Amino acid sequence: MLGLRGMGLRGRTARTASSSSSSGGGGGGDTWPCAGLCLWRTLLLLAGSWTVHSQTSEEPKSMYFWETGPWGRCMGSECGPGGSQSRAVWCAHVEGWTTLHTNCLQLARPPNQQNCFRVCDWHKDLYDWQLGPWNQCVPVSLRTGAARPSVCLDGEEGIQTREVSCVLKAGTALADDAICEYFEPKPRLEQACIIPCPRDCVVSEFTPWTSCSKTCGTGLQNRVRQVLVPPMFSGAACPNLTDFQTCRPGPCEGRDSVFSLRMGGWSNCSMPVTRATRQARRRKGDRKERKGMKDPETRELIKNKRNRNRMNRQESDLWEIQVGYQSRQVTCVHRNGSGVGLSLCPHWSLPPTFQSCLLQKDCVVSEWSEWGDCSKACTDPALPKGTRSRSRQVQQFPVAGGGECPTLLETDACEPQGDDLAPCPSYSWRTTEWSDCRVDALLSQQDRRRGNQTGLCGGGLQVREAFCVQANAELLSYLSNLKNGEDGQPPNNQKPSAPPLLSISYEITASQPVDNGLCSAPVPNTTQLCHIPCPIECEVSPWGAWGPCTFENCNDQLGKKGFKLRKRVISNYPTGGMGSCPHLLEAIPCEEPSCYSWRMLKLEECIPDDNMDCGPGNQIPQIQCQNSDGEPVDRSLCSEETVPGPVECEVPCPRDCALTPWTSWSSCSQTCSSKTTEGRQMRTRSILAYNAGEGGAMCPNSTYLQEARTCNEHPCLVYHWQTGPWSQCTEDPSVANANTNANANASLSTSKSTCSMGLQTRKVICVKVNVGQVPPKKCPEGPRPEAVRPCLLPCKRDCLVTPFSEWSACIPNCEPGMVSQKPKQSRRRIIIQLPSNGGQECPEVLYEDKECDAPVVCPGFRWKTHKWRRCQLVPWSIRQESPGAQEACGSGLQTRAVSCRQLDGSLADMGHCLRLASTMPPITQPCQLPCQDDCQLTPWSKFSPCDFDCVGVRTRRRTLVGKSKKRDKCKNSQQFPLSETQYCPCDKYNAQPVGNWSDCVLPEVRECGQGYRYQAMACYDQNNRLVETSRCNSHGYIEEACIIPCPSDCKLSEWSNWSRCSKSCGSGVKVRSKWLREKPYNGGRPCPKLDHINQVSVYEVVPCVSDCSQYIWVAEPWSVWKVSNVDLKENCGEGVQTRKVRCMLNTVDGPSDPVEDYLCDPEEMPVGTREGRLPCPEDCVLSDWAPWTPCNMPCDGRMDRIRTAYAIRQPGGGKECPDSLETQVCLLNKNCFHYTYNVTDWSTCQLSSNAVCGVGLKTRMLDCVRSDGKSVDLKICEELGLERKWQMNTSCTVECPVNCQLSDWSSWSDCSHICGLEGRMWRRRTVVRASQGDGRPCPPQMEQWKPCPVRPCYRWQYSAWSECRVEEVVCGEGLRFRNMSCMVSDGSPQQEGTVVEVEEELCAALELAVDGDRKIVLQEPCTLPCPGDCYLMEWTDWSPCQSVCVKGQRLDFPAVQARSRAVIAQEPQNLQQCPDQEWEYQNCDDGECFEYKWVGGAGVSDPDVVWCQRSDGLNVTGGCPPLPPPGSDQLCNPPCDKPKSFCSEAGLCMCEEGYTEMLTSEGLLDQCALIPVLEIPTASNKDADLKTSLSSNPTQPTTAQPGRSGRTWYLQPFGPDGKLKTWVYGVAAGVLVLLIFIFSMIYLACKKPKKPQRRQSNNNRLKPLTLAYDGDADM
Repeated sequence: MLGLRGMGLRGRTARTASSSSSSGGGGGGDTWPCAGLCLWRTLLLLAGSWTVHSQTSEEPKSMYFWETGPWGRCMGSECGPGGSQSRAVWCAHVEGWTTLHTNCLQLARPPNQQNCFRVCDWHKDLYDWQLGPWNQCVPVSLRTGAARPSVCLDGEEGIQTREVSCVLKAGTALADDAICEYFEPKPRLEQACIIPCPRDCVVSEFTPWTSCSKTCGTGLQNRVRQVLVPPMFSGAACPNLTDFQTCRPGPCEGRDSVFSLRMGGWSNCSMPVTRATRQARRRKGDRKERKGMKDPETRELIKNKRNRNRMNRQESDLWEIQVGYQSRQVTCVHRNGSGVGLSLCPHWSLPPTFQSCLLQKDCVVSEWSEWGDCSKACTDPALPKGTRSRSRQVQQFPVAGGGECPTLLETDACEPQGDDLAPCPSYSWRTTEWSDCRVDALLSQQDRRRGNQTGLCGGGLQVREAFCVQANAELLSYLSNLKNGEDGQPPNNQKPSAPPLLSISYEITASQPVDNGLCSAPVPNTTQLCHIPCPIECEVSPWGAWGPCTFENCNDQLGKKGFKLRKRVISNYPTGGMGSCPHLLEAIPCEEPSCYSWRMLKLEECIPDDNMDCGPGNQIPQIQCQNSDGEPVDRSLCSEETVPGPVECEVPCPRDCALTPWTSWSSCSQTCSSKTTEGRQMRTRSILAYNAGEGGAMCPNSTYLQEARTCNEHPCLVYHWQTGPWSQCTEDPSVANANTNANANASLSTSKSTCSMGLQTRKVICVKVNVGQVPPKKCPEGPRPEAVRPCLLPCKRDCLVTPFSEWSACIPNCEPGMVSQKPKQSRRRIIIQLPSNGGQECPEVLYEDKECDAPVVCPGFRWKTHKWRRCQLVPWSIRQESPGAQEACGSGLQTRAVSCRQLDGSLADMGHCLRLASTMPPITQPCQLPCQDDCQLTPWSKFSPCDFDCVGVRTRRRTLVGKSKKRDKCKNSQQFPLSETQYCPCDKYNAQPVGNWSDCVLPEVRECGQGYRYQAMACYDQNNRLVETSRCNSHGYIEEACIIPCPSDCKLSEWSNWSRCSKSCGSGVKVRSKWLREKPYNGGRPCPKLDHINQVSVYEVVPCVSDCSQYIWVAEPWSVWKVSNVDLKENCGEGVQTRKVRCMLNTVDGPSDPVEDYLCDPEEMPVGTREGRLPCPEDCVLSDWAPWTPCNMPCDGRMDRIRTAYAIRQPGGGKECPDSLETQVCLLNKNCFHYTYNVTDWSTCQLSSNAVCGVGLKTRMLDCVRSDGKSVDLKICEELGLERKWQMNTSCTVECPVNCQLSDWSSWSDCSHICGLEGRMWRRRTVVRASQGDGRPCPPQMEQWKPCPVRPCYRWQYSAWSECRVEEVVCGEGLRFRNMSCMVSDGSPQQEGTVVEVEEELCAALELAVDGDRKIVLQEPCTLPCPGDCYLMEWTDWSPCQSVCVKGQRLDFPAVQARSRAVIAQEPQNLQQCPDQEWEYQNCDDGECFEYKWVGGAGVSDPDVVWCQRSDGLNVTGGCPPLPPPGSDQLCNPPCDKPKSFCSEAGLCMCEEGYTEMLTSEGLLDQCALIPVLEIPTASNKDADLKTSLSSNPTQPTTAQPGRSGRTWYLQPFGPDGKLKTWVYGVAAGVLVLLIFIFSMIYLACKKPKKPQRRQSNNNRLKPLTLAYDGDADM
């Protein structure tokens, strides 16, 4: 472009110069004017160049600047930072066109090349995009500068951004973005977001007013409300939760109590000062104690001087329990909160101000131990890493709420280190040999009465078992032996053998199976399709004709008898050899056998004797010598046979009767002769011309026109050899030694094994047809079948089994009640190869189990508690000032030790129990030491048992202990009862079915039939509490028999017989069919494709071929002439001859039986009637025409064919014979034909009759087709020698109908619920092999369920907190308590409210936890306000979880719930001392979307009263939009705050007159847009012809005011020049066209239609043409 622009500039300069010179040349006569002009132009150019130069020097960058294109692809020879990339850089003008580089400042030229990072594919694993968190959502208006809406309705649209950078994965170092963009586009940096509207704090309604805080005088009433939703998104803060009002119940009559005792809180637990320290203080102080008096502490020390309190000895150093004390104060306070002296508060006694306590101690642990060994002790990078662990011990357990113990066990991934590490064991799958191929019988498609299905063949299925073995076990064993050999010299100083995987030859042995879970590879296929070759039945040809009587052996003819033989051949060889074929040769004894005989081919022409022209004569036969098989041989071999002589004949004279020659002898009517039947043959002749009346030889009588002779005179004594089946192959004793040597050599060979030779025998007998066995001499010896043949003995195969696997691990049964049973371990071995042919049998034992030898401990740990120690009181030094301090009695604390034990009771480390056991039992508890005057009693005993329910009573007892037995007050049975009696419980239980019925469950081995379904039973007591089902004498189920219907396959009939081939000559089709007997149901095997017409049958059509010579036309001799005009003298003239023509089956012996005429070719049917002239005497009589000679190829019309006849009777009287030769031109497809082979299409895949599927055969047929399309005999094409290049058969496969194979049902799963009514157990199965073809489909039910036994759901549950209790005072710091009870429920969510308390013994087996919290809290400090105090209420319950929603859709903000504490005031003067109200919130799940709206008006006394209501019906304060409520002056929601808008009476925001409403997508008013007013500019307006007033002056106020009814348009037709404007002409032309159109339509509508002219011809009426508008604009 730069070059082109430069060329353009130069071109313009050149043209200017040339034009100047030419003009100058043109005006050569006017020199001075030209010189002046040139001077003027020069001055102008100098001035222009100076101007340009001055502008350039002033603004060098104002007109030209550098432009750059994008950087190209990074190129380089190596991957990494060594690449380079380039870009285009050009100089551009400010107007956008490109110019020369010299016009731009060269110093500011950007670089056009830079170094870059060449990215390769392997960089994908090194670099990746690092996504930063999304920043805060920023309103779009802040970025666009648009005004933010004054009122927020549903939220404000915003944008939030994030940082995205390309980093190196290893060190998170920043990289160029182009590297990551090479593999993946850069993630988006911005996304849309919604800024919710400010959400004000939402509070509930006020509660009712409380009662007055005083009974007289001036008091306060309070009402409170709670926080439901905290303020969010800068919403309004929560209002006051408490409302006060004064109350005056009445004047106080007496003195009002203004003082109260207040209890202070307990101080921190601290240890008392030691006794030594106290004694030292006493020595310094003033001793007032009397000499000899000892405090109780001193007496206790003296008492236990010899026994250092064994009860307090610590059993473990893990607990350092120190019992201290804590104190509290009791003060007297005024109603206004000020403290006063105790004397002003009336009291009888003060509560204890001291109590025992435990010093808080945090958990202390040791340092981490060293890392343990890696669990992976071998090398294999493919395996995952191992783990190593380290631990630390607890040195001090937490006491009195101290800090919990941290993690005691830490694990880390690791790899073993070392050079001598062995490779890891590798595991792989091994499989057994495939089982025999099994073909599933299609019983459903066959007759069920056919029980023998052993002959099935075709496609089947084989199965095998897969098991896991250690693949490198031998290698690891070799390495282990090698290592042991290095440590110690192996015996005999022999080196270990070579590793088995590296040795050249080794013996293949079975590997030991291991657990299948160790093999990670996919399991090999355990099923595969297979094929059993279908047996080919033996098929034989029809019997041939009987041969001549011949010797058995022509080479040995002495003393041998003769036989006539007939043979047949095998047309389809069977699979197992010819042994299953029927006999192929039959023999008939005969006399005078001969091996060679003369055969007469034909008789020559009859030659009259004595050279006469007519009369008797002889025919010389043409003969040939042939053997017994009909083959021509040398004539000398027939020298001993009689040579056939001449045959007498007669040539008729002109006046003699003329006869046709004799026909050939017909086929023999019988194959043999007996006493009642004999074979006969016939031949005939007919009269061609009658003799003259006188002198001519007479025609013979009709009986002499046919001859008969006997044939097949041999008796019906047919013999043949019959063979039995071959016996099994047995060892040949003659070659036993050779076989032994061969087997010995075979055992040494690993590549090939040979089996020995044996013998097979069979029975061969001579059989007489229709009689039975006869002596062997009756049958010819020559073709006698063999009775012994050699065979190959089947190889013996021994059973191969794997070694036994290792004994399985001893896993104890740790379920309750089963611990006492000894666990068992087992091992197994697998059969790899089954024995055959007499090989060694498989062992009977494949699975062994035994009880574990060593006792196995159930895994698990438990806490063991020890005896409680002595009760420890507050030290006397602390409580000596309190009343009764001289006596060691009262409340205290006692401790106990806890140890960790295994389940068998053995001691274990404490860390195990901390990690694996339940909650640690408490190690301290409060205790009470009785004082001297207290009554001491034993604990209550258990209630005595009841003999019967609902009958009698039961009791429990306790007794007095020690000196209490002698005190009178303790003997008071009313105050201290020693026995309690109650009626025996009257427990009644009833069972109820619950839940749905389960699936129908069958036994494991059955797929259909009768099973059982189950329904759970629940047992309830008389209080409707769920109890164990054993109470109702039920095992937990109701069983009911059910039926799973068995799948019924499609049932078809057997194949019908094949129909006859559709063509009697050449290729056709044959059909067979099956009929539908029953359709499939219940998931049975589907039917094949049925006939689409009737859907009841299946057809199979295959091509077939028919021998064109199997059916032939057979014509009888012509009848006697029937002359129409009989000349009685001459007996000649015109006449008719007829004959019978029949279609007959052609056999080797000739035509046999008549068949239907359609089977023969109708074109070749001989004529049955012919007309002609019966020759008169002395006329020439010709024979019938011989067949036409064949036409020579090709049929091009140049060749002829002929046929001839010969004179049977020569003419007389000078008459001549007609032509005996006829000629025809060979014309294509008339009498001359070309022949070609034609191949049919492939047939469908044909299987054997017993085959179901698998490998079959596809066939096609070969036709010989004439050029006119007619099929002819195949021999014609064969005789022509045409090339046959097609394969007629090919193998094919029919998809086997593989039934769906399923795995066994899995074991029943654990119950889905450990208790309750809804527990279910499942079992599943998987599809091992999907169905194929027409196989039975997989059932839809892949899993089954049944209910679990109903168990009550027990759990620990807290009761409600009690009131705050303060001991013996009015107010102050106290305690509140709650109990933990055992509750029972049925576990259903809707029954949570029916949880019932039961006895605590039922929860004894549960972990001591409430809702998963092991920290049990049954008491907590509380404050009881004193009269006049202003205090905070207890925390309210958490409010319902609420999500942040817009129009019912949740936004991506966490849901929240809140709770609050309101302030309660009792004295008006103490309001200033009230604490601040408190509220807090927390995130929650599954929040609901609430909506808030104003309600009210209708249905209330004051229609102007409105309030805010939540969508769940709760009245609230806050949450509703900040709008005027209904009933105010402005009713529009949202308010109409847009300029030029107002609220209509219908409550809608409308725009003023002259403005139109622009709405948002939500249908709300967005703005009021000014309606454009068209104004015709005046002559003073120089702007465009038509513009809006808003565009001409946006600040000019519109003339349309609200309330004006019309809009004004100003149109000026004249322009500033006084002429009409163009648009006026356009409007005038449009009006003219419109007027013309209107007048034209009126004319056409009012014009009278013309009458139609009648046509004279009776033509059909034309259909009216209807035009329908289809929306096309061209219409």
